[in-house]
Amino acid sequence: MFLKKLLGDKQRLPPSVPLNKIGLACLGGFLIIAVLALLADAISTPLILGSFGATCVLVFAYPDAPFSQPRNVVLGHIITTFIGLLFLTFLGPTILSLALAVAMAIGIMILFRIVHPPAGSNPVIIFLAQPGWSFLIFPVATGAMIIVIFALIYLNLTRKENYPKYW
Repeated sequence: MFLKKLLGDKQRLPPSVPLNKIGLACLGGFLIIAVLALLADAISTPLILGSFGATCVLVFAYPDAPFSQPRNVVLGHIITTFIGLLFLTFLGPTILSLALAVAMAIGIMILFRIVHPPAGSNPVIIFLAQPGWSFLIFPVATGAMIIVIFALIYLNLTRKENYPKYW
């Protein structure tokens, strides 16, 4: 029974994405990461986070998905980073603390309807880098907000559909 489940449902692959949409998604990801990197260099402040690459995949390739909406992007990153910093500060850099931080981040995102899967990696990033509390502002909150502001402009200029679907 269980082994049969591993074979999957044998559904068809999702439909192919038109090349122009692939190109626009790639361009959007390229531009925002370049903007964040150049801005960070200009103001000598970190604005890039590893999970932002995955955020770009969702926001620019699947902008209509619930995970890609501005509230999910910004609040998902902020909340999961806060949780990571909280657990690191009060429980220390242990395996159990890390696992609890990730679990709590998942639960809180679901509870508050702000699920953004890339943000689920933020507690892991926190435990690996062990930054201070300022990490919550730079790069996390500021970077996430810049991505959303850029996405609002870029997606509404390059698509017929509105972005966002909701706030």
